[in-house]
Amino acid sequence: MRDDRVVVIGAGMGGLTAALLLAARGLVVTVIERTAAPGGKMREVAIGEAQIDAGPTVFTMRWVLDEILAEAGAQLDDHLTLCPAAILARHTWDGGGALDLHAEIARSADAIGAFAGVAEAQGFRDFCARARAVYASLERPFLRAARPTPISLAARAGIGGMRDLWGASPFALLWDALGDHFRDPRLRQLFGRYATYCGSSPFAAPATLMLIAHVEQEGVWLVEGGMHRVARTLAALAEARGATFRYGAEVAEILAEHGRVAGVRLTTGERLAADAVVANADVAALAAGLFGGTALRAVAPTDDAVRSLSAITWTLHARASGFPLARHTVFFSRDYAAEFDALFARGRLPAEPTVYVCAQDRDDTAAAPGGRERLLVLVNAPPTGDLAPPSPQEIASCEQATFALLARSGLTIERRPETTVMTTPDQFARMFPATGGALYGRAVHGWRASFRRPGAVTKLPGLVLAGGSVHPGPGVPMAAMSGRLAAAAVLADLASMRRSHRAAMPGGMSMR
Repeated sequence: MRDDRVVVIGAGMGGLTAALLLAARGLVVTVIERTAAPGGKMREVAIGEAQIDAGPTVFTMRWVLDEILAEAGAQLDDHLTLCPAAILARHTWDGGGALDLHAEIARSADAIGAFAGVAEAQGFRDFCARARAVYASLERPFLRAARPTPISLAARAGIGGMRDLWGASPFALLWDALGDHFRDPRLRQLFGRYATYCGSSPFAAPATLMLIAHVEQEGVWLVEGGMHRVARTLAALAEARGATFRYGAEVAEILAEHGRVAGVRLTTGERLAADAVVANADVAALAAGLFGGTALRAVAPTDDAVRSLSAITWTLHARASGFPLARHTVFFSRDYAAEFDALFARGRLPAEPTVYVCAQDRDDTAAAPGGRERLLVLVNAPPTGDLAPPSPQEIASCEQATFALLARSGLTIERRPETTVMTTPDQFARMFPATGGALYGRAVHGWRASFRRPGAVTKLPGLVLAGGSVHPGPGVPMAAMSGRLAAAAVLADLASMRRSHRAAMPGGMSMR
């Protein structure tokens, strides 16, 4: 396959994975990335000499990267240093106590028992067993599958698997399913938050998302050097296998000839010929025609899609005191239903948001590093950055409510303009065009939503999709999995081209 040329649009996790695996197979791979560094949403912000993760901060399902690197002839531990977190996350409620979830289920159950009573501890154990069963029933027939449908999911699962799938409560809502296990509203709020990992509402997301609880119990890892190092590592491995990265370059159009993809045209007018193109952009950008009419016709319209959540983030290099932050700490709002009603029903910033803080210089000891530390503060926001972005007054009100909640919980962050970078939905919308600032593709609302994400293969032969808006969905491991599926689709497409090539045969006949 040394003569096969592939252009990868975008160096997010999906594009990086596809580039690495295709380069490892000997294809000529060129990655076009319009920013100055790899990573996509896995970005970092520089404040002085501090490099601060400003995108995904939770690393789970390390087996996905283990398998991908092994497929490329490398070992993860040779390139990244990972440390398992003993405390998965710290949670606190305004006037309602604090609770740590631990890597060991027994320790978490004991903590929940002390926090909310023996019955809730048993409810947690039952919930963990249910989450484990949901994950086991969906991993191979859904998460690893190229383009699952309800029919294909049932066929792959078999008769025994169908019983497991039915036990996963596919038609129930996450919030309702949590009520089967927890009476304490704080615990429903805690585990309902897993819906936001997909940019969705716990009041509209399917109960199958409880599998995220099992994923975290299987291991949350701290990455030495920060999450952005994962992206840089994949890029370096791809380059070592022959891939070329062109940063600061942008694709204006995906080209086609004779009914299949032929390459790309850059905004400079330069054309790059290719036998296959991997588009690691939000599928909404293709559907909006931002890569030309040919690419627009190759994907399904997204007009009816419910966009996932956006965010307002504050990336800080600042002193923090008063509250014992863990690496991951969540400060919950007092009215979760009102928060998500504002976000999805009214398209507004909530009056009181739930706040996530990632203290990137802290480990399981929760000890403050002394002096300034690297912090990411995040609240959910509506994905309206292109149509009706929050006004400066609304953002200022949200900022006041965010840091007032932290202060009521005892956390003081010494903020200064020169050591703080704020990012708003309209800025995310400019970073990721046609999304409105949505960070997770389409929201996972209702049981059909997961099946409505496009797969890797498009209507245009040779044009393949990857990224968090594509199956199997958002998050670091899932985006990487989409890149793996995209690479497999490219290899299958190119192999079919060679099989279908007409060749002259003795006797003057030709055959496929």
